[in-house]
Amino acid sequence: MKNNRLISDASSIGKNTEIGAFSIIEENVTIGDNCTIANNVLIKKNTVIGNNCEIHTGAIIGDDPQDIKFSKSIKSKVKIGNNNIIREYCTIHRSTEENSITMIGDNCYLMAYVHIAHDCNIGNNVILANAVQAAGFVAIHDNAVVGGLTPIHQFCKIGKFSFIGGGLRIVQDVPPYILANGEPLQFSGLNSIGLRRNNFSSRSINEIKKAYKLIYKSEFNISQSVRKIKSEFETSGEIDDIINFIENSKRGLI
Repeated sequence: MKNNRLISDASSIGKNTEIGAFSIIEENVTIGDNCTIANNVLIKKNTVIGNNCEIHTGAIIGDDPQDIKFSKSIKSKVKIGNNNIIREYCTIHRSTEENSITMIGDNCYLMAYVHIAHDCNIGNNVILANAVQAAGFVAIHDNAVVGGLTPIHQFCKIGKFSFIGGGLRIVQDVPPYILANGEPLQFSGLNSIGLRRNNFSSRSINEIKKAYKLIYKSEFNISQSVRKIKSEFETSGEIDDIINFIENSKRGLI
């Protein structure tokens, strides 16, 4: 016990990292430099946290997954990158698979009551608003934004630079660069504001728009649309992202 905190001697705490009262840091935890851990935070064993992270009151990181098949003997972990803000009462669970990782990248903002289940992979610069609930094996790619009170079905993927409205259910994959809204969730156009703010050129935005017009607004099915995009569009990073995302979708697109 150190000043009303319980910190295992088998953990590593970086320079200038502050840990609040009544927080518990279990064994084999690594926390980087310049982090702020608020009061009443629980960080479970085998968790890795990078530099310059803020973790607010009541957060629980690295706890066992909510999976009735899970064996506590499995060695797995949570790994969190640098410059993340994790607000009050967020829960982040370790992987269900031996030597696997529930992963959160850099520069993410998880607002209050967000839940990240086992085996999720959250990219960089992701924003999850209050009470987003991500089930197991969800993948959220870089720069995506998910509105509050949104449940995400297990195994769903959310593409980079997409923006999903709040209070909606995500039960299929959300492709990159788009707005998604409505019930059931559906394509609602491009995330044009987000793309412009991230310095996408007008030419790139127009090419993305043309691709999604084929996918969502033409007489072609998705497979036919992808073939036309491959044959008729100039190769670019954004077009490749769209094609790869669709071809690797397991749950189908919204």
